[in-house]
Amino acid sequence: MTALKVNGRTHDVSAPDDAPLLYVLRNDLKLNGPKYGCGLSQCGACTVIIDGQAVRSCVTSVGSVVGQEITTLEGLGDVNAPHKLQKAFIDEQAAQCGYCMNGMIMRSKVLLDNNPKPTDGEIRQALDGNLCRCGSHNRVVRAVLRASQEA
Repeated sequence: MTALKVNGRTHDVSAPDDAPLLYVLRNDLKLNGPKYGCGLSQCGACTVIIDGQAVRSCVTSVGSVVGQEITTLEGLGDVNAPHKLQKAFIDEQAAQCGYCMNGMIMRSKVLLDNNPKPTDGEIRQALDGNLCRCGSHNRVVRAVLRASQEA
């Protein structure tokens, strides 16, 4: 058994140390925020926050995150009390298909935690490694700007 601290709670999981964190989050803990996109750390759909850093969970082993704080999209907010980023993404209608939104929101969360008032260019640079095939990038940037203006 491996103890993982996810969204403020400790979970005992039986997974090999080399198992991808993404698989444990989705299959064992039933957290569907992080998505399987490419499995190669290239698209960002699987992004989670580990100890304040945006991390691609598809290439991160379970054994490497024991004792660290893992936050998934579900740990930010919920339908009744969404995080300001989640609300801004909804208000700006940033999603088309929505598959990339987990990575966009999680990466934006880390950005805003480190830079509460980013410029348009800083947002674009921070999200550069997150792929969106629908082309909703401009709405995503507007959503992050909107969230940065929230008190």
